[in-house]
Amino acid sequence: MEKVRVLVIDDSALVRKLLSAMLDSDPGIEVVGVAADPLIARDKIKQLEPDVLTLDVEMPRMDGLTFLENLMRLRPMPVVMVSSLTERGAEVTLRALEIGAVDFFTKPSSDLANCFAESAQEICAKVKLAARTRPRPYTQVQKLDVPPRHSADVVLPRSQSPGTRGSMRIIAVGASTGGTEAIRVLLEAMPPDAPPIVITQHIPAAFSGPFAARMNNCSAMRVCEARDGQPIQPGHAYIAPGGEHLLVMWDGAKHVCRLHDGPHVNRHKPSVDVLFRSTAASIGAAAIGVLLTGMGDDGARGLLEMRESGAPTLVQDEASSVVWGMPGAAWKLGAADEKLPLEDIAARLLALAHQPIAGARRAAS
Repeated sequence: MEKVRVLVIDDSALVRKLLSAMLDSDPGIEVVGVAADPLIARDKIKQLEPDVLTLDVEMPRMDGLTFLENLMRLRPMPVVMVSSLTERGAEVTLRALEIGAVDFFTKPSSDLANCFAESAQEICAKVKLAARTRPRPYTQVQKLDVPPRHSADVVLPRSQSPGTRGSMRIIAVGASTGGTEAIRVLLEAMPPDAPPIVITQHIPAAFSGPFAARMNNCSAMRVCEARDGQPIQPGHAYIAPGGEHLLVMWDGAKHVCRLHDGPHVNRHKPSVDVLFRSTAASIGAAAIGVLLTGMGDDGARGLLEMRESGAPTLVQDEASSVVWGMPGAAWKLGAADEKLPLEDIAARLLALAHQPIAGARRAAS
């Protein structure tokens, strides 16, 4: 197998040195060059024809976002962003994923050598995975204005008559690599009165809050980072905080979000399997499960548990996925009833939400 040819773009000489050495230590990767800023990188891309770029989000002479936007518009290619663990770094990185970056990894402000050594396997895997993707040309899309949010309280106080357990559909969503954009597409298509959505996206702790805020700005639903004990309500979407598992639990009167600071599951925290298992146990056939683009197989077994509890389940198809790892694993496991393109998933979820809640079905074979 040919080595993945990488161009490292970073204004820090130390980062260029450490990152290049770490990538070169992988037998499947060859660092063909480095660049201190995007203008130098532009010429080296033409000369070296790398398969993948690693790109710092904050660069001199031309910022990383401007460079990425020009690149994805004129010469789309796989890019893995290098981000700082700050709120500013999170905002810029999420914007980079919107423009077309495949994935990202974070770097601390100190002790870079140990950080890269500890994360070497994960970073190398992301770079090699990026080489297998086919980024699409970036086009600026004019987004619709989301109307101001008003509740029915401005007209009439809400009735306090409680529903019965399992009478409300709840949609559980899992995603990883490419998922920030897939979730945006899904949430943008949801009306303000959509069934509640609980979401686990593999994301660092510093990124989940800005990600939830970004999704809230582009969706007619109210989107937030989940809080422990928070009631789950229609028209709301709840995103798992980075570094904590999100569970759906029944507290005797209503479904609520529960956060759990337990061990990593499938090397992830939050884990999609944890969300899906809790959903299967507490909601059963009233839930709907969907697994979007992502690397690995987290969520596949949990989705099967949801299906066996009677819940409708679906996965994103390979053609529209950045990585068909998680949804592919679920499909092969027999965990999904349907496989759909990303752009069709929201409409299908809404259609399923209006169907009568089925009784528990026999386990998938």
